[in-house]
Amino acid sequence: MAKDFLTDEQVEMEIAMLRTDPMVQLARKEIRLRYKRRQALYQLRNLEKRGIQLTEQGITYDNIETELFKDAEDLDILTEGSEK
Repeated sequence: MAKDFLTDEQVEMEIAMLRTDPMVQLARKEIRLRYKRRQALYQLRNLEKRGIQLTEQGITYDNIETELFKDAEDLDILTEGSEK
């Protein structure tokens, strides 16, 4: 019972064939979509954690600009675009 070994050329041919296979492309798309959703989840978890830290520091949505830039000489420059 000798095993059939693939030559390097046969391996390359099968790789080329599988890369164009619609089933492989479908599975790759699923992996990409799952990865994107997981990344979105991780980002949201991180933002929630940072929001909790800010809240513990006494920073709210309304006072964040003044709290973060207390020492800024010209706060008006930083907040000009947010008043619209």
